[in-house]
Amino acid sequence: MADDRVPTHIWVDAHLRRCSVEGIPAVVINSGEKMGGTVLLKIYQAGVGCRLLSQMRYLDGKLSWYPAHDEDVIEERDADERIQKSVNRDPDLWVIEIESRDGSVPVDGL
Repeated sequence: MADDRVPTHIWVDAHLRRCSVEGIPAVVINSGEKMGGTVLLKIYQAGVGCRLLSQMRYLDGKLSWYPAHDEDVIEERDADERIQKSVNRDPDLWVIEIESRDGSVPVDGL
């Protein structure tokens, strides 16, 4: 069976452009492995806090996201600490920070 998934760096570039088109600030804060690194989203909502979402794929290859913490939102400082621990464990990890006014983000699988 062939793996026909889009390389991670292309997926990241496409979603950064998508956020830009929709006027949503987004930036890569850690560049991972170009072809197959996983992605962690830091979604920052001013006055509310942050959510961290980790990328996963189902057996059929469909992209999905799951919360990287039990709380609804966490303080930005806590989010940054968790991100640093994740990057230390997996240097191939891509981390994208998205600033969302209402907490929503234009990302596949959400």
